[in-house]
Amino acid sequence: MTPDALAALHAAAFPHDPWSAQDFAAFLQDPTTLLVTCAQGFAVLRVVLDEAEVLTLAVAPAARGKGHGTALLSAAQAQAAERGATRIFLEVATDNVAARALYARAGFVQTGQRRGYYTRTGTLPADALLLERGLA
Repeated sequence: MTPDALAALHAAAFPHDPWSAQDFAAFLQDPTTLLVTCAQGFAVLRVVLDEAEVLTLAVAPAARGKGHGTALLSAAQAQAAERGATRIFLEVATDNVAARALYARAGFVQTGQRRGYYTRTGTLPADALLLERGLA
């Protein structure tokens, strides 16, 4: 996927806080970045030494609930482990119920919380839950 395609899909998935094509281009130039894609979505991770961080995981709104997020997360975890990661972590908004369910099914556990982390236009900020799990 090109940076423009990633940005367009991200904007559809996260209209309140989309990343730009320039953001994606910068990530893709970074050797620690891992991009996992499918026709309906993508995941962007950073892998440094033995840690992987999910920076974003986006699925096209019309394709949600069909297992694409689960498949992307599974592939991302496998590829991060291949790069030497032994644990994976992420932040998820407290109001993102679908993503929280996805991560719970994948074995992530809450290790912290950041109050007001996600700013939202026209509404109150949302807290972020810090989640992590080990990689086998």
